[in-house]
Amino acid sequence: MVGDEDASSSRLPLILTLASLTLFATGVGPRPDGEIWPIVYDLLLYNAVFAFGAIACVAAALSARVDRLAWWSLAVALALSVIGNVIYTVVIARMENEPFPSIADLFYLVYYLPLYVALLALIKTRVIRFHASMWLDGIVGALGAGAVAVAVLLGPALEMTEGDPAVVATGLAYPIADVVLLALLGAVGAILGVRRDRTLLLLAAAIVANLVGDIVFLDLATQDIYVEGGALDLAWLAGAALMAVAAHVSKPDSPAPVRTTSARVGWRVLAVPLSCNVASLLVLGAGYGDRLNPAAAWLAVGCVLTALCRTAITFREVRAFNEVREQARTDELTGLPNRRQLLAEASTALATATARRPAALLLLDLDGFKEVNDSLGHHAGDQLLRQVGPRLRPALGPGQLLGRLGGDEFAVLLHDAGLDEAQELAERLRDLILEPFTIEGIRLHVGVSIGVSTAPVPAATVQELLRCADVAMYAAKSGREGVHVYLPAPDGGSGDRLRTMEELRTALDDDQLVVHLQPQVALDDERVVGVEALVRWNHPTRGLLSPAELLPAAEQAGLLRPLTDTVLELAMAAAALWWSDQPVPVSVNLSAANVNDLDLPGKVSAGLARHGLPPEALTLELVEDTLMADPERGRTVLGELRLLGVRTSIDDYGTGYSSLAYLRHLPADELKLDRSLTADVDDDRRAAAIVKHTVALAHDLGLRLVAEGVEDAATGAALARLGCDIAQGYAIARPMPVEDFLRWLVTPRPLLLEQTRA
Repeated sequence: MVGDEDASSSRLPLILTLASLTLFATGVGPRPDGEIWPIVYDLLLYNAVFAFGAIACVAAALSARVDRLAWWSLAVALALSVIGNVIYTVVIARMENEPFPSIADLFYLVYYLPLYVALLALIKTRVIRFHASMWLDGIVGALGAGAVAVAVLLGPALEMTEGDPAVVATGLAYPIADVVLLALLGAVGAILGVRRDRTLLLLAAAIVANLVGDIVFLDLATQDIYVEGGALDLAWLAGAALMAVAAHVSKPDSPAPVRTTSARVGWRVLAVPLSCNVASLLVLGAGYGDRLNPAAAWLAVGCVLTALCRTAITFREVRAFNEVREQARTDELTGLPNRRQLLAEASTALATATARRPAALLLLDLDGFKEVNDSLGHHAGDQLLRQVGPRLRPALGPGQLLGRLGGDEFAVLLHDAGLDEAQELAERLRDLILEPFTIEGIRLHVGVSIGVSTAPVPAATVQELLRCADVAMYAAKSGREGVHVYLPAPDGGSGDRLRTMEELRTALDDDQLVVHLQPQVALDDERVVGVEALVRWNHPTRGLLSPAELLPAAEQAGLLRPLTDTVLELAMAAAALWWSDQPVPVSVNLSAANVNDLDLPGKVSAGLARHGLPPEALTLELVEDTLMADPERGRTVLGELRLLGVRTSIDDYGTGYSSLAYLRHLPADELKLDRSLTADVDDDRRAAAIVKHTVALAHDLGLRLVAEGVEDAATGAALARLGCDIAQGYAIARPMPVEDFLRWLVTPRPLLLEQTRA
């Protein structure tokens, strides 16, 4: 109801304006006899149009946010007209000899000033930033419109140059004000271009109506045949009414700004300047000889010359725009199309791809590029990347685009290419990459892993095409195949992996990951001496996902580092809940990406401080394989962690490399026997012998031994006899949510070893 009332109140000034205009129009022809009717028409109805129009502009100004100055200016202009009209009708028109100029003329002339302000304010609120072409367009519009206005308006006015200077000056002031108004209108139209802006179009129509009235009035006045109260008055009234309509339809929020670019081209931008230029040429042609007013001639000539400058600027801006566009789509280092260009081309290719005429994408990732950077420096790596394009480009045919995605990743987009053709090309490109490169006089060999995917099957979009190629490239790299073609599994497993990879990114941001805790107990007295934090994914639709479903997706998506960072944070937050009552440390598994992260010690130190935990509250577990990629860097990170006081543990010992020499130099506090060694230790003498000697080795090196996979009491008892320090497995407890572990920790439970005695 309130909204309806507001809408009705905002429409009222417009309704009254249009009603007053309609009623005044009834008196344009023969009016009823009597002295009252001139007062009704010329004083009340005529001025009511301007007064209610001013009220409509005030209402628009009160609700506007950015065009407020324009509406206030128009309201002032209409109010000045009302004052001038009332003075003329009540005072000047009743005199026997009407003075000219009079006080009414002062208000009529001052009326133009707020109109100028309104036009300038409209430009300011609609243009974000002025370019040289905008200024030139505005000058062309102003000079062209001015030339036409001078030729039409000032021509007749300049004929009346004799007589009282005040009379001549006032007589010239009106057409000059109109010339300036028309010039400003031309400048506004040229700067803003042809736009679907109802407010601007209505205001332009209002100003044109006002100018038409002035032009016709000047012509009639020079012939001394103007009659007050005639049809001509409708032109000025129509201008005021159009201003009221513009105020009513204007929106209070910000108008759409002109989106300025480095090149302002297109018919919407050039229509007004071109029209003004043509008008100037017509003025020059029509007034050839001595018939043309010199001011109009100079304005027309200035318009044409400015238009020529604008043409030169346009050529320069278009060229600069094309150069910037080309740079934005080209890789700076290699000169190849960049990721943006490749994705745009891929989008075009997919739009026309069909099952019979598919598109394909080859994703190339250099193997060994990191070693080139580390050993020879980044400048050598840059030289290597620059040589990739010239080497591969000759092998490509029409419709095959080579580009660089970033880093050491390149891509080849194939139009109208089937899977066999794409795979064959990938093999040829791989052979070319395997040929030696010469960098700074040194012959280098690098490998390449290439993933191949096609569209529209199995990839229907550009992003799916890129993901499928990325999955295939990862498979080629991990399997050392060189080239791998993405083929969706019959059961849709590959599609599930793709979805899982993308959903995992969202899960990390939306706190969907949780940790479950599995206790570790000492085998001598079964005290709880530790707990391992195992990540779980609380998937919104698939339920609770295990690490077996989560970790492969994280590895393929390159999310192992942020995943481990999240698990570390969750584990330390959980440990803070029980540490003050029972100092049970929590263990977290590290990936290779984390072990080689030089920032890891700082992250761990900050996390411990944030949760109020001492260093001994955290144990970091890693498998031996994680150190193989960069052993020195890994040992540096682990050494810094040990200096902090954080314990480290070698997980899954007995699998992988398990080199004794390697173990000798490994900074660790604990070994965790893999479940494959502990599963049959109670009834397999060979397994028991391996565990026994591994225990002795660990103790001699000052390490404690944790046995994983303790599934029953008999296995626990056997491990205790063999000297294992700690046990972890289902016989003790399954992984459980944090809340359940807190209850388990304080709940009495039967001892594992006593179960074997019983």
